[in-house]
Amino acid sequence: MTILKHLIANPVVVVDEVEKAGVATSAKGNSFGRAEGLLSLLEPSSAASWQCPYYQVGFDMSWISWVLTTNTLTTLPAPLLSRLEVIRLPPVPATELAEFALREGRRRGLTQASVEAVVETLELAGRGAELNLRHVIRMLTRGEVMEAAGIHH
Repeated sequence: MTILKHLIANPVVVVDEVEKAGVATSAKGNSFGRAEGLLSLLEPSSAASWQCPYYQVGFDMSWISWVLTTNTLTTLPAPLLSRLEVIRLPPVPATELAEFALREGRRRGLTQASVEAVVETLELAGRGAELNLRHVIRMLTRGEVMEAAGIHH
């Protein structure tokens, strides 16, 4: 659809958390794994003459750049992994999470005390746990809720 709508032959397609893709079932009752459905699109020879199952039209999909994200590689099928260049990203350091919390807390209009509480919590928790942006966003959202409710401890 992107190729047709925007007349761009080389879009970047991001499939977020591909390990959660699951199984799709067609109107005729046929089931297939979505991760496996990507195989022909990731293989250059088959992508060059890919047949769209919806439009029943051939496309050259070999120019597409694919970015697949995942939280774990263990549940991905080997044929899919063999077509990918796996890049492992290290966890975000606690110092960078704290910097993000400061910026985002200010952007959200949180009080200095709330932002400092989140940063302090990150520093304490970061010593023994692997934290991520989701944790920081939850803490900031909780701070917003508490401030809106007038809770200040």
